[in-house]
Amino acid sequence: MLKKFALIAVSTLALSACGDQGATGASAARDQIKVVGSSTVYPFSTAVAEQFQHKNTGFKAPVIESTGTGAGMKQFCAGLGATHPDIANASRRIKKTEFDDCQKNGVKDVVEVQVGIDGLAFVESVKGPAMKLTPEDIYKALAANPYGKPNTTKTWKDVNAALPAIPIQVYGPPSTSGTRDALAELILEKGCDANPEMKALKSENADKHKDLCTRVREDGAYVDSGENDNLIVQKLGANPNAIGVLGYSFLEENLATVRGIELNNVKPTYDTIADFSYPGARPLYIYVKAGHLNAIKGLREYVGEWASAWNTGGYLAKRGLIASPEAVRKANADTVANMTPLDGASLK
Repeated sequence: MLKKFALIAVSTLALSACGDQGATGASAARDQIKVVGSSTVYPFSTAVAEQFQHKNTGFKAPVIESTGTGAGMKQFCAGLGATHPDIANASRRIKKTEFDDCQKNGVKDVVEVQVGIDGLAFVESVKGPAMKLTPEDIYKALAANPYGKPNTTKTWKDVNAALPAIPIQVYGPPSTSGTRDALAELILEKGCDANPEMKALKSENADKHKDLCTRVREDGAYVDSGENDNLIVQKLGANPNAIGVLGYSFLEENLATVRGIELNNVKPTYDTIADFSYPGARPLYIYVKAGHLNAIKGLREYVGEWASAWNTGGYLAKRGLIASPEAVRKANADTVANMTPLDGASLK
């Protein structure tokens, strides 16, 4: 897995307020913010870090690592103290199981902040066949056992007679990625539930429904391409008949070489993602440990910088972040100002 890091420096700070569970004797030491998680949120997080340090020269540059949402959440929820990150970036909402792990490990006050909207974009090379797909097409092409039967499709024409007879090859995120979770929830499950029997199965046997609807085939049609969306763009340049699954911001940055694929006759654009008419639209989040706010220098200010940057026309918009509706931005700005902990009752 490719890991990307922001500026890193080494120094010391006692994290006595956090009650470091991993240290022996004196508390472990850290005097800079540590962020892990989503590769989709990573470029926005680093942009915020740049502005944060520009405005707060007395603080060190945050360390930001792209691990994927799932792996980031695992690190985030492992405990309090200097050996554990302060923030988890996430391209989907925290799961109940993850929240429960946080609670079990002493991470009691988790602050959830929706920082904007992104699109789970299906893209192809500008030299590609100009595909037009539906969630049902994608489900039939990528599910391990579509509608309960082994997947024997080889070409897109096998999936839908209106599609070209080119091999199914989709470059996408690994299982640890929030983008992969979004693929399962926003696309595969919706395509699966187009079948009435599968939709009914969800209430009858949720585990079987999840397996049949979201487990991806492993015979080479779907290619796990790690946490580096830029690598997917490069692969599409080398294989114009392939399809990539990545965050919208990476599509916007590479329009000279790739283009968005229509889903349900809707192209992935700023406007269609902002109004959620594009099927792959999804919120993006950061999760903050309130228990680290008084111990890690600059943590409160860094999170506050997000709230000053996510408006329409802000510098994050220029990086490809789509602004949340005004009411959502205001509610999350209030959360940042008050550092209000998340009530996990609504989590799934």
